[in-house]
Amino acid sequence: MEVNKKVLFIKDWILNYVNSMPTKAKSLVIGISGGIDSSVSSTLSAMTGLKTIAISMPIKQKSIQHDLSLKHQEWLKKNFKNVSGFTIELDDLFNTFEKTLSNFNNEHGMANSRARLRMSTLYQVASANNGIVVGTGNKVEDFGVGFYTKYGDGGVDISPIADCNKTEVWELGNELNILKEIVEAPPTDGLWDDGRTDEGQLGLSYKELEEAMNNENSINRDKYIKIRNANLHKMDPIPVCKIPK
Repeated sequence: MEVNKKVLFIKDWILNYVNSMPTKAKSLVIGISGGIDSSVSSTLSAMTGLKTIAISMPIKQKSIQHDLSLKHQEWLKKNFKNVSGFTIELDDLFNTFEKTLSNFNNEHGMANSRARLRMSTLYQVASANNGIVVGTGNKVEDFGVGFYTKYGDGGVDISPIADCNKTEVWELGNELNILKEIVEAPPTDGLWDDGRTDEGQLGLSYKELEEAMNNENSINRDKYIKIRNANLHKMDPIPVCKIPK
């Protein structure tokens, strides 16, 4: 599908989903990180004409990441009258959480907890605005390597770009005239104090991951499978103990 038609298709999908709800949502709530995925998802949400609430939630955030988030927030408000933007500082909350659990400190666990604190924040805002939470995950992350503990994406109501590969998301970003510095910024989940990038954590570029996901003979297939297998527990249904009747 041509990228301009894809934009309209996803926008209409979001709108049709809301209109099909037994009790229609009054707003779309989305966390914006300054990255391409949340920038595209929030713009597509705004295009529906529904009330869209874009929230930046810094936790020990690198200034360059937070600056891009604020720039996109302003860009959205400038281009769409139905958008409201908020910055909710979560540093104090996270510091208290970290201190309270100091006996159970673990770097990876604390990184995941940042995402879950943001998720809880998004759902609180959605509840207060009769809204639903919009996800920002893409196909290779959500269904390929399970790399989706992102900016509030610990759990969402709808996921408009989950069928798009990362390269498609960049195409959508260009089509939507997302700020160039966001389109060109190295993808990062913003969960680590050292500012590590997504591709640095994964050990492969998104283009390499997508090629390996779709090509069994890829030179990167084994590495892709290794990453995928390590995260399958995130993608499979929750194991349930079935008690014999």
